[in-house]
Amino acid sequence: MTDVAMGVVEMPRRRLILVTVGVMLALLLAALDQTIVGTAMPRIIAELNGFDKYAWVTTAYLLTSTIMVPIAGKLGDLFGRKPFILVGMAGFMAMSWLCGFSQNMTELILFRGLQGLFGGMLFASVFTVLADIFTPQTRARMQGVFGGVFGLASVIGPTTGGFITDNWGWRWVFYVNIPVGVLGIALLVAYLPFVRTSASWKHIDFAGAGLLALGLTPILLALSNTNTYGWTGWQTIVPLIGGILVLIAFVIVESREEEPIIPISLFRNRAFTVSIVVGFIASFGMFGTIIFVPLVYQGVLGISATNSGALITPLMFGLIGASVLTGQLMVRIKNYQYLGTVGAAVMAVGMYLLSEVSVHSTRLEVTASLVLVGIGLGTTMPLYIQAVQSAVARRFLGVVTSNIQFARNVGGTIATAIFGSILASRLGPNIQTQVAALHLPASFTSNFKVSGGSAQQIFNPANLAAARAALPVDARPLFDQAIIAVKAGLASTLHEMFLIGFVAILLSVVASLFMPNVPLLAAKKRPATMLGEGSPVSETEAEVAELEEAQAS
Repeated sequence: MTDVAMGVVEMPRRRLILVTVGVMLALLLAALDQTIVGTAMPRIIAELNGFDKYAWVTTAYLLTSTIMVPIAGKLGDLFGRKPFILVGMAGFMAMSWLCGFSQNMTELILFRGLQGLFGGMLFASVFTVLADIFTPQTRARMQGVFGGVFGLASVIGPTTGGFITDNWGWRWVFYVNIPVGVLGIALLVAYLPFVRTSASWKHIDFAGAGLLALGLTPILLALSNTNTYGWTGWQTIVPLIGGILVLIAFVIVESREEEPIIPISLFRNRAFTVSIVVGFIASFGMFGTIIFVPLVYQGVLGISATNSGALITPLMFGLIGASVLTGQLMVRIKNYQYLGTVGAAVMAVGMYLLSEVSVHSTRLEVTASLVLVGIGLGTTMPLYIQAVQSAVARRFLGVVTSNIQFARNVGGTIATAIFGSILASRLGPNIQTQVAALHLPASFTSNFKVSGGSAQQIFNPANLAAARAALPVDARPLFDQAIIAVKAGLASTLHEMFLIGFVAILLSVVASLFMPNVPLLAAKKRPATMLGEGSPVSETEAEVAELEEAQAS
């Protein structure tokens, strides 16, 4: 194990390649798990008899991982990234093994929640490690490549999960993480340098970490349960207000803390603030499309679940291609920050086109819209991480990188809650409006259930065909008209949802215009020992002044 001062670590080419592969495996481990498990969930709930707890398997993971990301990012700045990426991988594998051995839904939810803690460590560490081992110019390219790895995991995850579930059983969806993790740990233990600082447990912001967890937990839980309790139920309002009050206390505590989890002063850095805002809003596009576009394919266009999963792949190919290309362009274009504006604008166009989808739309039209959304996401994701890493002193690398990921997670949670609430509240009335416009005979409509529940019929072609066959011959044309109306009602509801996403992404376009032109510089090295009173990882005033002068030039 090598001890080095915190700076860009120079390594032989072979060692650098092996470290990069190890870090890629860490990212693949965390990213693949998010998509591969979803495919197996129907089989899991069938075996464990837990349909009523279905959502909690995902909620528990997202809750704990979101909270852990900023905490792990700060701890990585204090104690070095290597311990946390290794603990994250080891813990992730251990929890995967326990998830695979779960005997009931309660155990699975508990282990998924614990797994989320280690997943948060991985997401907080992976992109920051790149700043430790690559120069800024090379790092820009690698950020794009790693963004492509994240997109690739989203492409192969559902298919891999389905294959494993059908051929080996759902428990192997979790066990498959273990060999990936073992290889990654072996490479990182052997080749990733260890950064030593003089920080100790006394410098850990326990109060800030506790208040952050205490404030975010009720907020994220309330947002996740809006479909159950609505936005006006006390089960939603009370935890939201309580969580916000705790977060206000968190801000007050952080402003006085020596080594805060989230330094409030960072928000005076325009590059950091813009990156946070764009990441938060752009997540509306990512989560809005990935989660709800299958409703377009299966519900509005009548495509099977298997084919609809394959048809969302263009979004990820757009993301992968744009991520790699953006990494290359950033080091070749002087005012590269406007690539983020272009990316957000392209994503807005894609979201608007999705809002215009109707029962008469074609697969090609939807696919083209998804490609545009993917290109926009692939452009913005690596660009802002790379820019903000060059805009701050090295002591904040873990903090700023993890907080961008944190903003995206929180934005995605809010987007999912808002879109889900719209779907639940507006689907029934929209279907009723479409069916009523047909002026069908009362003798038929009295037996045709007109509500949000009607939409469930269109997702099961076999049941739909059986219901049609059970009707008298003369009633079947009326049934066909009614089903088209149900699809039109769903399309109308999705129009409202995607239009809100479009407006949100337009706001990110405006926000991106305020991004400063940050030179792709190496953030200043921090000394490995105390520099007098204060932080064990603080820079000298001369170093900070030098960095600011270089960025202003």
